[in-house]
Amino acid sequence: MKAGRGRRALVASVVVGAVSAVLVAVLATRSTPPGSTVATRLGGRIAPAVAGPALVGGEPVSLAALRGKYVLLDFFASWCVPCQEEVPQIEAFLFAHRRAHDVAAIGVDIDENAADGRAFLERVGATWPAVEDPSGARSFALAYDVTDPPESYLISPTGRVVAEIAGGVTVASLDRVLAEARAAAGASGT
Repeated sequence: MKAGRGRRALVASVVVGAVSAVLVAVLATRSTPPGSTVATRLGGRIAPAVAGPALVGGEPVSLAALRGKYVLLDFFASWCVPCQEEVPQIEAFLFAHRRAHDVAAIGVDIDENAADGRAFLERVGATWPAVEDPSGARSFALAYDVTDPPESYLISPTGRVVAEIAGGVTVASLDRVLAEARAAAGASGT
C-alpha cells in the first residue's frame, strides 16, 4: 500500500516538474511582452484580403468593407488562454471608440474548425465579427505571418497595415498603437 502511494507521489512530482519546465520554456522564449508592437514585413503595405462568412450569424465579413475605419484584425483560437483574456479588452476598446465610428474589429479563427470558433465567440461574448481561416489551410495566417495566436494587426482607413501587435492586447496597448498610427498619418498628410 505504501509503495503504491509513493509511486503516485513520484509520478505526480514528475508531471508537475515537466509542466513547470514547459511553461518556463514557453515564457522564456517569448521575445516580446504581450501587447507590444513588433516589426512586420507588411508595414505600410496594403493589407492582404480577409473575407468570409461570419462564424456567428453567417453574414459576409470583409476587411475591404471596413475601408475608412481603423480595423483591429485579431488572430485567435479557442484553446488560446491569452485569446480568452484579451476579449474584454477588445470589447472595452471598441466601446470607447463607438461614438466616433472610426474603429472596428474582425477576428480570424485559426487552427480549428468553425464550430469550435463559434462556440468560443459565444462563450466569451465577443461582439465583433470573426471568420474562419479557410479549411484549416491557414491562408489568412500565412498572409500575415501569424505563427502563434493571439496576434493582431492595426489596419489604417486606407487599408494599409500600420502595426503588428504580438500577444494579447489591452485597451492601453490598443489606444497607444492607434494614437501612434493617427500621429503618423497626420505627419504624412494622409
